Amino acid sequence: MKRKIKFTTVLLCALIGRSIAQDFHLSMYDAAPIFLNPAMTGLIETKMRAHAHYRTQWSAIAFKPFTTALVSFDMPTKTKWSYGGQISNMRAGISNYNVLEVIGSGSYLLPLDKEKYHQLSLGMHLGVRQKKVEYQALTYDAQWSNAAGGSFDKNLSNNETFQRGAQFQEVVNFGALYYYSKQQSRINPFLGISAFNLTQPRETFFGGSNRLPMRFYMHTGVRVNVNELFYFIPKVLVMSQKNNIEQTYAIDAGYFVKGEKFYLLAGYVYRAADANIAYVGLKKDNYIIKLGYDMNTSSLRSTSKARGAFEISLTYLGKKSKVQEIKNCPRL
Repeated sequence: MKRKIKFTTVLLCALIGRSIAQDFHLSMYDAAPIFLNPAMTGLIETKMRAHAHYRTQWSAIAFKPFTTALVSFDMPTKTKWSYGGQISNMRAGISNYNVLEVIGSGSYLLPLDKEKYHQLSLGMHLGVRQKKVEYQALTYDAQWSNAAGGSFDKNLSNNETFQRGAQFQEVVNFGALYYYSKQQSRINPFLGISAFNLTQPRETFFGGSNRLPMRFYMHTGVRVNVNELFYFIPKVLVMSQKNNIEQTYAIDAGYFVKGEKFYLLAGYVYRAADANIAYVGLKKDNYIIKLGYDMNTSSLRSTSKARGAFEISLTYLGKKSKVQEIKNCPRL
């Protein structure tokens, strides 16, 4: 029985890591704009933006929950260029599988009309990624011993051929974003695409020739300004990596509370065949905070009791620029 439980845990961790994609993701994905699309770097009406994000997942079924954390910073310049950077870290499973990524991000904005209402932003990530695993923390079939009623003996050889426990990869990503920026408009549509792992770096702990597949995002939606106090944003995100496709449908809403001078934020996200996600938040002065929770609806629901992930994000926006020649992305 102990052998079966241990094997099931290792297998489950492996399946979760590979079932959707080989890269991690966020439910409140556009709260972290550089994570979503490098073309969103610096598309703000303030002098700078700092962002922090944390997610913990599968605490209901995993001995060690899967965690994701990131921090980012970006800023526009007086030209059409914007710059920024992001540090992210993901850890998963008993073997402490860890992915640390450090990237620089830049974008270039192209107005498509004289009024500069129609905008096209092009962006790129350049950086490095480290992946490592503590395979010594795992137990294997070859280490099962029938002595004393049966147990795993780590003194026995695991018969595996790990050549290294860590590796480095280059990070090269590209993104493009079209948006309609007229602030007085009733609607502001947007459409973005992102392509990750463009160089398809080598990925193996066994000395093989495996390559990390490219990953693609397509995100689109429209901000509907109902009146001066209320807006909502229906949106869609489709992610694809090799043979895996993930579809996300969502709606965000914001209501400005005049007396207290803050925006009350709320949203619902449906990730097809995987989770229902709800979030609440507020925007006050230069700060935006959001809290979200995933309710699992996948085949693991009976085991997880619908418990999925908890997520929190915090954004700080600097002072507004005195002169703004290029209209900002309409607060996607």
